[in-house]
Amino acid sequence: MQALADDIAAIRAVARGDDAALARLYDRYSRPCYSFALRMLGSEPDAEEIVQETFLRAWRSAASYDPSRASVSSWLLAITRNLCIDELRRRRRNVASAPIDDAAPLPGADRTDLAAEQAVDAAAVRAALASLPGEQRSAIELVYYYGLTSNEVGRLLGVPPPTIRSRLRLGLLKLAGILRPGDPSR
Repeated sequence: MQALADDIAAIRAVARGDDAALARLYDRYSRPCYSFALRMLGSEPDAEEIVQETFLRAWRSAASYDPSRASVSSWLLAITRNLCIDELRRRRRNVASAPIDDAAPLPGADRTDLAAEQAVDAAAVRAALASLPGEQRSAIELVYYYGLTSNEVGRLLGVPPPTIRSRLRLGLLKLAGILRPGDPSR
């Protein structure tokens, strides 16, 4: 609990322009943010750039931080995640603007059906995830989408690993209830 109070005090100091407070937060959270960005992007230089931008944005928006919505670590990780998503979208745009190879084979009808089914399933999972409480959704996303262990997620969020495992279990049970086979809403 003391660490959470220290983090909140540091963010408030950052909001007042205290660069030493930002340095303390950077020392504490830059490594988890870097690990997260590296797992998402697969590029050390890009991960380093994302971490720098994360703390720059934290500096600029510290006054808008609301401790009732998220812990400081979750807030910083959310900034990191959003920046990584922006980078992945930028990469996708660059790939999409690459010249098309007319000699490349077109996908068969059977593959199109499979791709359509997978898109429907992915949309259902995204909608189901969005309906979960934030703590459960974050735990599931960090473990299953970003490959972090429950210990890593616990360190990142400042929560004991058994709590993360409980959130995972409860979230997955809720997802199973939402996505059960034969559900007409799917």
